Amino acid sequence: MLINSADTVVADALHGMAAAHPELDVDVERRVVLRRDAKTGGRVGLVSGGGSGHEPLHGGFVGYGMLSAACPGEVFTSPVPNQMLHAAAGVDSGQGVLFIVKNYTGDVLNFQMAAELAEEDGLSVERVLVNDDVAVTDSLYTAGRRGTGATLFVEKIAGAAAEEGAPLDRVAALARQVNESSRSFGVALSACTTPAKGSPTFQLPEGELELGIGIHGEPGRERRAMMTAREIADVAVGAVLDGLAETGGPADGPVLALVNGMGATPLLELYGFHAEVARILAARGVPVARALVGNYVTSLDMAGCSVTLCRADEELLRLWDAPVQTPALRWGR
Repeated sequence: MLINSADTVVADALHGMAAAHPELDVDVERRVVLRRDAKTGGRVGLVSGGGSGHEPLHGGFVGYGMLSAACPGEVFTSPVPNQMLHAAAGVDSGQGVLFIVKNYTGDVLNFQMAAELAEEDGLSVERVLVNDDVAVTDSLYTAGRRGTGATLFVEKIAGAAAEEGAPLDRVAALARQVNESSRSFGVALSACTTPAKGSPTFQLPEGELELGIGIHGEPGRERRAMMTAREIADVAVGAVLDGLAETGGPADGPVLALVNGMGATPLLELYGFHAEVARILAARGVPVARALVGNYVTSLDMAGCSVTLCRADEELLRLWDAPVQTPALRWGR
């Protein structure tokens, strides 16, 4: 592994982020990544975070048109309330703060505690839970669906609304709409290796894959013999569309599509997989309004991918297209 020590891997990464992105205020000691202009402009502050190991989520999405701050925990471990409280105070411009929380027990409890402490300090705080994974109902880390790829959609669209000056209740409502309109499904071709353990987090025999894997290596729906990209896409997209059908939205409405790498899958393969996703959606009469392919919500060095689809109306598409300038997502500015 390309590290100095398992004990310092997060701090070392934050030092590197600070060196690479001087436009950000990276507080290594408090473990918070902030926009330097977060308090200017009178906008709602957006704060998210979670365990490290999913980069570029969340720190890579701090900047114009997206997050105001991110709180990185230790690898696959929730950040603590003090980090979130410091981030909220650092981005509040008087318009309130939105916490965007992936549905993992530690994140949910710690962000809730931080919100209560922030409100005691006089801050106005809203929380939005992201729970888009259709693979399992409950897992080792959650009660209910896990939060995965839709986090990117929520952070981008809510961030665009905040940048335009929308009030806190409107930004929160849009974030909830995006989450409720999104579903995801992930597949692992290999296990991930955490720095502390130094070996795979679970055993996946050669020639097998795990369908419905979580971003921490949680077990999914089932294991099968290795399949082609076409066969995997049929399973994954079918599961996502079935999940979207349960939301009651239009079956043939336009979608945002994310084909997300889990960290060790090359773009050559991800684009090939996206071709299969696009084929299935076209056959189902589902137009892809926008597509994004790459490593955005990863699981360290896991080989595999996830598919996220979000039903998008004209307002969501407009906010998706709005300018963004972060380390990991940039366009239109």
